Amino acid sequence: MTSEREGVSVEVAPFHAEGLLSGFLVSGRWPANTVEWARFLLLAVRVASVPGMLHTSTVFRVREELPDEPAPGTVGLVIAEGPVVGENAVLPGQFAQHQPPGLIVLHPPNEIRPSLPEQDEVASGCVLLPGIPHLGLDHRAAWVEADHRGNITSMVSRAGINPYDDADTAVLALFLAA
Repeated sequence: MTSEREGVSVEVAPFHAEGLLSGFLVSGRWPANTVEWARFLLLAVRVASVPGMLHTSTVFRVREELPDEPAPGTVGLVIAEGPVVGENAVLPGQFAQHQPPGLIVLHPPNEIRPSLPEQDEVASGCVLLPGIPHLGLDHRAAWVEADHRGNITSMVSRAGINPYDDADTAVLALFLAA
């Protein structure tokens, strides 16, 4: 994914361990707004739609820290933290102490029901960019659904959301809550 702003692109490279999606390396700069995060999410969902890349619904955390020995231009990572449910699941409040700038949940094709009846297997995802509503900074989110060929079946981004109005944002907000 590349998105231009002031001549600097957002570059994203997925990485895996033992054949499973482990995260994304972000270079150039971070996405600057909800639309750019929706574009990032589109890439992530397309990767999650590849058969076998993701076994279950998984939470990813945006980390602004650099990896050890980063490549030139690296700005941070989006790392898999664990499944939504089951063994080694992410826990409620797990990110309350050091709230990340964003959380993402990716669902592989076998975990969700497609929003369009003519689609049989789709992957989906949601990014929650938490705000501080009492300071006037709204929560923002984006949702993407794509089939196994990478075709977009749904893409929405919004500002000023109530995280508890949607299942994905509610679960992500639960992981952020103290």
